[in-house]
Amino acid sequence: MQLKLVDLIRVLIVLILSIFLSSLATLVQASCKGCLCVGDPCRLCSLPPMTTDVIAEDEPETCKRIRDEVAPISSPPGTNEYFASLDKSTMACIKNGGDVIKNSRRSEAFPARVYCKPYAPAKN
Repeated sequence: MQLKLVDLIRVLIVLILSIFLSSLATLVQASCKGCLCVGDPCRLCSLPPMTTDVIAEDEPETCKRIRDEVAPISSPPGTNEYFASLDKSTMACIKNGGDVIKNSRRSEAFPARVYCKPYAPAKN
């Protein structure tokens, strides 16, 4: 069965577009800017604090204060306990000088729905 010229052109267009889109995606990932990038440049802490969270030895002071004010929970997202703890931890984040960041693109590195970005003093 021979390919017609039109079919061959369609295959070539799909191949060229897929190569272009994959290279574009690679460039976007490589030039990640902001807090939700590989390596956690902003040292975020998840809201609400969960009992399964791994606590870093050099955890920011803002995250420590949130954990002191709001007890870590084990309830899954969507439960009443989860939402009550989320509200309390959001208020604690803001009260301690942090910024609340909503995570609309969850990944393995950043699985939580909401994060607190600790206060970072300006560098002189």
